[in-house]
Amino acid sequence: MSFGSASRRPLAAAPCPCGGGTFGTCCAPILDGGAAPSAERLMRSRYTAFAVGDTTHLVRSWHPRTRPDEVVADGGTEWTALEVVEAREDGDAAIVEFRSRYSHGGRAGELHERSRFVRRGGRWVYVDGDVE
Repeated sequence: MSFGSASRRPLAAAPCPCGGGTFGTCCAPILDGGAAPSAERLMRSRYTAFAVGDTTHLVRSWHPRTRPDEVVADGGTEWTALEVVEAREDGDAAIVEFRSRYSHGGRAGELHERSRFVRRGGRWVYVDGDVE
């Protein structure tokens, strides 16, 4: 499965692609292997991983039962904006609804998804989502 663009990790002081502050204090610690404190933060880190081409984080944060056999960065997609519409946690399960904007081949697009997450071994993981 192919996602995002080739690896281009921002500097720590640069704005985080997810819009949540500076990269070094927002998504970098999670991309570096730290546990996300919430499903929303994991979703934001996954968006950032798509934006910077960090397939290692995408694989690590995807539930093994639903993860594709192969996750490959796609240099043709540029992720440009993220809007979290709603985030709800209920114990060890969560739903995060978001809209992400992208450009591919010079054409703008939007992905609107309601993603499902579960806490597994004390860490949030992405299960799947419904694209709206």
